[in-house]
Amino acid sequence: MKIATFNVNGITARLPRLLEWLEESQPDIACLQELKTPDASFPAAAIEAAGYGAVWHGQKSWNGVAVLARGRHPAQIGLLQRGLPGDADDVQSRFLQAQVGDLIVVSLYLPNGNPQPGPKFDYKLKWFERLIAEAQALQRHSGPVVMAGDYNVVPSNDKHDIYSPASWLNDALLQPQSRDAYRRLLAQGWTDAIHELHAGVPMYTFWDYFRNRWARNAGLRIDHLLLNPAARARLLAAGVDREVRGREKPSDHAPAWVELKD
Repeated sequence: MKIATFNVNGITARLPRLLEWLEESQPDIACLQELKTPDASFPAAAIEAAGYGAVWHGQKSWNGVAVLARGRHPAQIGLLQRGLPGDADDVQSRFLQAQVGDLIVVSLYLPNGNPQPGPKFDYKLKWFERLIAEAQALQRHSGPVVMAGDYNVVPSNDKHDIYSPASWLNDALLQPQSRDAYRRLLAQGWTDAIHELHAGVPMYTFWDYFRNRWARNAGLRIDHLLLNPAARARLLAAGVDREVRGREKPSDHAPAWVELKD
C-alpha cells in the first residue's frame, strides 16, 4: 500500500499536475493540503474520473485538506474527524482524519507561523500542542496509523533537511519552539518514515518559487509522514517524487510517500 502526501498549493490551479501525478504514481491513498477552495468547489468529479474517492475539508482562498483513496467510493472512506479538536473557535481547515480499510490516515496542514514573533507564530505553537494531544491516542492505536502532511517544520539544520539555514534563521519553520514541538511529537513513539530510511540524504519536499531555488536545489524538508508502531512494522519504502516540482505551473511542494506491506 502506497500512502502519499502532497501540498498542492491550490487544487484548482494545480489540478492538471495533481491528475498527472495520480496517474503516474498511483498512490493507494493521497493526503492533500492547501486546497484553497470551499467544499462546494472541490473537483470531486475530476478526481473520481481519475479513479479516486475523496473526503475533504475545504476553505475559501486558504488552507483545506483532503484524503483520496484509489478504487474507493467516498462512502467507503470512513470520515473520523473533520478539524483538529481542542479549540471550538478555530475555523481553519487544517486537519482531516479518515479510515481506509484497516488504516487510519490523517492529512494535516500545520500553520506556517510567519511572521514571527507575533500572533501567527503563537497560533502555530498552540495548534501544534493540540496536535500533540490528539496524536497520543492515535500513536497507541493497535492498527496502523499514518499522519501525513505539511508540518511546516524543518527538523534540523543538517543538509538532509535544508540546503542552507543561513537565509531562513528568522523563519518560523526553523525556530527552536517549532522544532521542540516536532521532537516531542516524535517522542510519543512516531517514526518519521523518510528520515528513517534516508538518514543523511537530502530529501527535500519544498522549493520556494523565488531566487531560483528549484534550479539550485535549494530545498527544505517540511512534508512528513509519521508512522505509529503498527505502521512502522509494515514499512517497506519511502521517497519523494521531486520531478513533479519541475513541471509547468507546479506547486512549490513535491509529493512524499511511503509504502507499507498490505
